[in-house]
Amino acid sequence: MMNRTQDILIRGGDVLTVKGFERGDVLMRDGRIAAAGPGLEAGDARVVDASGLLVAPGLVDIHCHLREPGYEHKEDIVSGTAAAAAGGFTSVCCMANTQPVNDSAVVTEFIRRKAAERGSARVYPIAAVTKGLLGEELTEMGELAEAGAVALSDDGRSVKSAQRMRLALRYAGRFGMTIISHPEDEELTDGGVMNEGYWSTALGLPGVTRAAEETIIARDCRLAGLENARLHVAHVSTAGGADLIREAKRRGWPVTCETAPHYLYATDALLQDYDTNARVNPPLRTEADRLALIEALKDGTIDCIATDHAPHHADDKNVEFALAASGISGFETAFALCWTALVKPGLMTPEQVLDKLTRAPARVLGLDAGTIEAGRRADVTVIDPRAEWTVDPAQFRSRGKNTPFAGHTLTGAICYTFLEGRPVYGGAECR
Repeated sequence: MMNRTQDILIRGGDVLTVKGFERGDVLMRDGRIAAAGPGLEAGDARVVDASGLLVAPGLVDIHCHLREPGYEHKEDIVSGTAAAAAGGFTSVCCMANTQPVNDSAVVTEFIRRKAAERGSARVYPIAAVTKGLLGEELTEMGELAEAGAVALSDDGRSVKSAQRMRLALRYAGRFGMTIISHPEDEELTDGGVMNEGYWSTALGLPGVTRAAEETIIARDCRLAGLENARLHVAHVSTAGGADLIREAKRRGWPVTCETAPHYLYATDALLQDYDTNARVNPPLRTEADRLALIEALKDGTIDCIATDHAPHHADDKNVEFALAASGISGFETAFALCWTALVKPGLMTPEQVLDKLTRAPARVLGLDAGTIEAGRRADVTVIDPRAEWTVDPAQFRSRGKNTPFAGHTLTGAICYTFLEGRPVYGGAECR
C-alpha cells in the first residue's frame, strides 16, 4: 500500500480536459491536480502507466441509494462507496429514503461524517422534501442546507399534492436548493410491475402506463416554471417524458433531468424469463423509448446519466414477481452499460458519454467535481475503453447482487479510481 501523501503521475493516457481528449500526463499531489499536460516529470512520484487508456475526471452520480442508516443489510456507506469506486465514481449523491428518513440535520450530518471517515467516494446527502416522505409537512429546508444537503427529494414517491409541491419549490428556491422529482402518479401505477405493453400482456403481468410518469413530469415542470425554481426530474424512462422536458426547456423553465444506464441498454423484453432482478421503478420500457432517450441525451434534453443504484438483499428479490422489491444494483455496471449501448455502436462519442457522467451531473447540482484541471481535486478515473468483461454479481463490492445483467458481456472497464489523489480502486486487468 502506498502512502496517502505520495505523489502519483498518471503517464501517457488520453486525458479528458475541457477541450476534449489530449495525450498527456496527470500529476496528483496533496489531494489536488498539480499539473496536467504532456511530458511531466515524475520525480519520486509513483508512476501509473496509462498508455492506451483514457484518463477521465472521477465519475459523478447524482442519484443513488446507500441505504444507511436503517437498511444496512442491503448496503451501507462503506460497501456502497467501495462499489462506487469500483464503478469509477468519486462523487455520489444519496437519496433520503433511509430509516430514519433523512429529513433532519442530524441524519444529514451522520451520513456526511461517516462517509468522510470511512468512505471510498465523496458522499453528498439529498434530504427529504417532506417529513417522513409522507407528502404532508415540508422539512426544515434551511437547516438541511446548512447541514450539507445538496438537494431535496422524496425519491421513491412523488409529492402527491400539487399545492405542496409548488410550496416546496418556492421554499427550496429561497435556499438555493434543487427539488428532485420522482415522477410517478401512484394512482395510475395501480399495482403495475412492468411497462404496460406487448410484454406485460404476453407475460400476464400488470402493466404501468407511461402516463404515470408523464403526468407528474408535466405537472412539476409547469410548477417549476410558475415559481421560477430549480427542478430536476429523476430517471426519465419514456419518449413522452423526454418530449415534455424538451418543451419545458424551450419555454425557459429551470428544469433539468437524468436517465439511468439500464434504460439506455435494456428494454422490457429483458423480463421474458420473469427475472425479478429486472424489476425496477420506473420500469424498463420499449425499444422506441430507449432510442428516444438516446436522442434526448444527444440533443441536450437529458442533461446527465445517473445510476439510481438500488441494492437489495437476496430475500427481497427471491419472491414472486409482484412481491419483489424494485431496483438494480447499478454502480459497478453503469459505465460499461453506457459504453456498450452508446459508444460501441457509434451512437455517441466517448467525450459525449463521459460528459454526461462527469461535468454535466456536477453542473446540475453545483458540485465541485467532474473536471481535470490544475488546482482542482484529484478525483480521477482511468478507463480501458476496449476491455470486454462478463458481469458476475458475486464479484460486486456492493452488498446488493441484484442485477439483471449477470452473464452479459460488456465493453469498457474501470482500471483505477483515485479520490483526492488516493487510490480507492485499482488493479483491474484492463489490457
